[in-house]
Amino acid sequence: MDQFRFQHRKCNPAWRNGSDICTRNASEESRKYCSRNYRQPPLRQIRTVKGTHDILPGDTNKWQVLEKIIHDVGSRFGYQEIRTPIFEETQLFARSMGEDTDIVSKEMYSWKDRDGTNLTLRPELTAPVVRSFIQHSLGTAAPLQRLYYIGPSFRRERPQKGRLRQFHQFGVEAFGSGNPEQDAEVIAMAWHILSQLGISESSALQLNSIGSPDCRMAYRETLKEFIRPNLDQFSETSQKRFETNPLRILDTKATHEKKMLEGAPSVSDCYTDEDKWHFESVQDFLNAMDIPFTLNPRLVRGLDYYTRTVFEFTSKTLGAQDALLGGGRYDGLVETLGGKATPGIGFAAGMERFIMAMEEIGQKSGESKNDIYFVCLNKEGLSDALSLSNELRQAG
Repeated sequence: MDQFRFQHRKCNPAWRNGSDICTRNASEESRKYCSRNYRQPPLRQIRTVKGTHDILPGDTNKWQVLEKIIHDVGSRFGYQEIRTPIFEETQLFARSMGEDTDIVSKEMYSWKDRDGTNLTLRPELTAPVVRSFIQHSLGTAAPLQRLYYIGPSFRRERPQKGRLRQFHQFGVEAFGSGNPEQDAEVIAMAWHILSQLGISESSALQLNSIGSPDCRMAYRETLKEFIRPNLDQFSETSQKRFETNPLRILDTKATHEKKMLEGAPSVSDCYTDEDKWHFESVQDFLNAMDIPFTLNPRLVRGLDYYTRTVFEFTSKTLGAQDALLGGGRYDGLVETLGGKATPGIGFAAGMERFIMAMEEIGQKSGESKNDIYFVCLNKEGLSDALSLSNELRQAG
């Protein structure tokens, strides 16, 4: 067979480039030899990209239950759905969240478009909703705008249970009111969604206020003075946060750092009179609605734009990574992104984590079941069966 191999090499340049069958200037015998001995290996199976997943037919019913409740509760509270593009200008997220945040500096999927514009797959939806609010002058149409959203977001972080690189978020944003009753309403909306899903009993609400911008600036310096003598014992990440946003150090998960922060001054030490009134009013309204909460003076949330009220719902069914939903007030964000000064508050939640919490308590999927079946004994009856089944489907 060596002469056929030689003939094959010589007569078919495509073979030298990896072709598996000799098709040009070759004898029949050479082609047979080629087809037996130079077959292509099986094609590699293409799978989902790391950090993404398929939502299969057996699971979509759970998602539909969650989505329906979000729509129902949103409508009941007078909120309207908004949908924004999956990618935006990179600068939108750099300006809103801060260039030094982990999300912007490490986790975003960004690229330069053909026209030179820097674009990013959205890592969260608050900034896109604020951008849309400004661009379309929604504040002019109605002084108080209540919006909710559902959609995918993208972050290049380490995939783990309930945290993926493509994940799904839902959330709400309320623009136009800086009053504490608006804060309580947004928190109540989150509580209603948890209750409708049957997971409120396994969830806990943590509440804090990080004060007005003046309060935050004063507290920032007070906290830095407390940390500075032991700064070299903190992690590299915390040392960077010391310079950019020292309040984020309070969010540390490191045990030795938590110990060093014991006795740290509280942000409440820097509250203005208005900050105190605002936070106490939020608590009073939540108590009036019988929504239980725990004060957590170390709760700061991870983004730079928060002011005053911040909150987080956790679930004991989710283990160590127990955050379920979080949000807060952002009275300066609209102005930061080029709009008129407009107070705002909202929350966001990862839908995958909600599905996990639902599964942990055995929440039923609410899948539909067929009650009527058609069995045709012969071909003649098939048309009648299809016609009748179509009528039943149209009738609901």
